[in-house]
Amino acid sequence: MVTTTAIKTDDATDHSTGWCAREGVIGLSSPCDLQHGGVLAKAQMAYRLIGNTGQPVVLAIGGISGYRRVCAEDRGWWAPVVGAGLALDPHQFQVLGVDYLGGSGDSTAPTAVQALPTLSAYDQARAIIQVLDALAIPRLHAVVGASYGGQVALALTQLAPLRVQRALVLSVAHRSHPMAQALRSVEREIVRFGQRHQDAVGGLKLARALAMCTYRTRREFSERFSGAPQLVDDRLTLPVEEYLFARGDAYVSRYRPESFLALSESIDLFSIDPTTITTPVTVVAVPEDELVPFSDSEALVGLLPHGRLERLHSLFGHDAFLKEGQLLKPIFSNCLNELAGA
Repeated sequence: MVTTTAIKTDDATDHSTGWCAREGVIGLSSPCDLQHGGVLAKAQMAYRLIGNTGQPVVLAIGGISGYRRVCAEDRGWWAPVVGAGLALDPHQFQVLGVDYLGGSGDSTAPTAVQALPTLSAYDQARAIIQVLDALAIPRLHAVVGASYGGQVALALTQLAPLRVQRALVLSVAHRSHPMAQALRSVEREIVRFGQRHQDAVGGLKLARALAMCTYRTRREFSERFSGAPQLVDDRLTLPVEEYLFARGDAYVSRYRPESFLALSESIDLFSIDPTTITTPVTVVAVPEDELVPFSDSEALVGLLPHGRLERLHSLFGHDAFLKEGQLLKPIFSNCLNELAGA
């Protein structure tokens, strides 16, 4: 049986925006059988739904650091893209966000003393279906997923094609590239090394610094960090070092090492047969993305029965979905408004 436990009072109105905000935790059916084996007992998934009641619902999910607060007015993770007058506007749509299973929010997650079985994008999708059931949302107007969220979106459309009218996925392919797997496997081993030496947080800081090198482009780094080294604490320090380790410090302040390990692994284990997806899918791919090669996203579109490719050039590479709000606006509009008139 699916049950709901409230975090906050449902149907509260945010007086700064006038939107209705519903937030809570869904108790998932127990036990939850997982794709790669193992069971989750007494699992839960946290959600937040904003927008005006009666408007079409769009599920917005992002990378492994994404969480249930999505829009700018909500201090959300996708502030350049979701908000009043932006690519995804809560004045037009209700926006549903979730905390991933295994993540650092209020959904079921691993801890330093309690691991979880291996999680997959399909496990996330099945949990989301239970959230939709509990919220009495029979069909999503669209699912918009970026990076790991794109994998979950593809899994959701395959598992429940009648529950999703359209998918818009960004910076994703139907499988992880071996080079990306190689880099992430090193990142995970850095975290595990930190755990073995009682400094998991330090390991996560280093792993995140390395990950930033894969999210951005050589051109951006060349433009920003080509200056001369500076003497800091009796050591010559390169300009790029301060940036990378500052990003690492910021990350460890809000993300658990155990969650990073769980969801990073989930990305690398993802594989889907696109020919089985009957839902129309728009794929946004960035030629400068060094983590998800453009050719892989292009191959995904070629295999989808109803696929469409949108090419987006960006200095920010894989992180374009986080930074290019204005460039994404017409792409979102074409996809979502196309549905509105259907």
